[in-house]
Amino acid sequence: MTTSPNFLFIITDQHRADHLGCYGNRIVKTPAIDGIARDGVSFDRFYVTSAICMPNRATLMTGRPPLLNGVRHNGLPLPLESVTFLDCLRGAGYRTHLVGKSHLQNMTGKPAVGAGTKPVTEAVRRAGGRYDQEIASRWRDDPHHDLDLPYYGFDGVDLAIEHSDQVEGHYTRWLRARHPDPDKLRGPENALSNEAADLPQAWRTRVPEELYPTTYIAEQAIARLGEFGRNKEQPFFLMCSFPDPHHPFTPPGHYWDMYRAADIPLPASWNVDRDTCPPHVRRLLDERDNGQARKDTPALFACTEDEARRLTALTYGMITMIDDAVARILAALEKAGVADNTVVVFTSDHGDLMGDHQLMLKGPVHYQGLIRVPFIWRDTAERRANGRRDGIGATLDLARTILDRAGVAPFNGMQGVSQMPVIDGASPAVRDAALIEEEGQRIYMGFPSRIRMRTLVTERARLSVFEGVDWAELYDLRDDPQEMRNLWGSAAARSLERDMLERLAREMIAASETSPLPMGLA
Repeated sequence: MTTSPNFLFIITDQHRADHLGCYGNRIVKTPAIDGIARDGVSFDRFYVTSAICMPNRATLMTGRPPLLNGVRHNGLPLPLESVTFLDCLRGAGYRTHLVGKSHLQNMTGKPAVGAGTKPVTEAVRRAGGRYDQEIASRWRDDPHHDLDLPYYGFDGVDLAIEHSDQVEGHYTRWLRARHPDPDKLRGPENALSNEAADLPQAWRTRVPEELYPTTYIAEQAIARLGEFGRNKEQPFFLMCSFPDPHHPFTPPGHYWDMYRAADIPLPASWNVDRDTCPPHVRRLLDERDNGQARKDTPALFACTEDEARRLTALTYGMITMIDDAVARILAALEKAGVADNTVVVFTSDHGDLMGDHQLMLKGPVHYQGLIRVPFIWRDTAERRANGRRDGIGATLDLARTILDRAGVAPFNGMQGVSQMPVIDGASPAVRDAALIEEEGQRIYMGFPSRIRMRTLVTERARLSVFEGVDWAELYDLRDDPQEMRNLWGSAAARSLERDMLERLAREMIAASETSPLPMGLA
């Protein structure tokens, strides 16, 4: 048996911390994930470094925030010359494999451009390498399209691109081998019924449970664990990355109606006071009430009470299907004979508003449901600890934490802090604030240009500052945990406002480039 620990790293997509049973949800069924939490350590205040998919995933991989890793917003690929923590593990002798979603390159093929510039894909191609590897249409149109390995430090990849029942990549090839005409199964045009026709981005998929992407990821992960178990002397890192839960909302089979909308409570923040909410939220509520809300795009929108309950019920179905898949994967870990020497980690890419303040999906509104995600760490049998941790953690910390536990040195320029002292119980916290970067692509919600913002979360408060407007958001989380009263500009909160602005400035300095170190005067 190797002395270096193995890692089973499970990540879901749009998953709030409070949508898991181990975080207090008494409705959604997650016994497998609850079991990991029961035998491990759960962080109650773990925050994304960006509330956008690609920037946060690139941060996870590199241990560098978006402005440093280059993935400021969706559509910008992680440069192929980037060093990831997987590269460090490979250099130390680890086998590395990804099953599921990667999203380190553009999936749509639409070029990221700026005024008067060439597409970013042209600019980065000059450095060499392919930046078309995750474009869904390439996988659909070319049966020979594939990844160049190693891929950002992964020796092998079983790829699942996009979401819901419309996933492409290696998954589609697996699906075609099992069904003569997969295109007759997928999409709203092939829905089993029209019962969700009035819901935004939801349909009862014709794809059966045994052919759904969540099942594919479980089967591939089980196969890889079987391979790894036959060579126990070499440690492994296996990432299982589920595209669900995410819109469109298409839980298959019995997961579709596993939860009744009538049983879903509205969020505690549902009864929002328009007079105290920030202007961009007020605008979304007005658009809904005036019949102008766009609910067919990935952008956040204000929802009705019925939409909030029904879409949350479908989300719970997707989460429970993932939990059932996790149970199968954990059983395979035991069967492979490597469970006692494997660290199991569970987290999510970002959250989802899911009715918070009457909003749905995600966007530049950093309420806790969007920026706070689960983080559960179950260590090996000989180092197992359990319990809750209320110290602040961040996606930025994951790379350093994993390398620290593996006994592998981080690379130059990696930021974040190792959370191992908190996991082991040696320290209550290793950070007291989390910085969240967001560089938007859209011009909407009343902003004069594309939305750029920075958020700081401390033990006491949350501050969000936007470019181009003279207002901000400030919430005292001790007195107002649901973030119902924006204190920005309030005379009573002037001291808190000043302290948070100063701390934000210091955190932004700390998040700037530190590598290479200056050697002397130029």
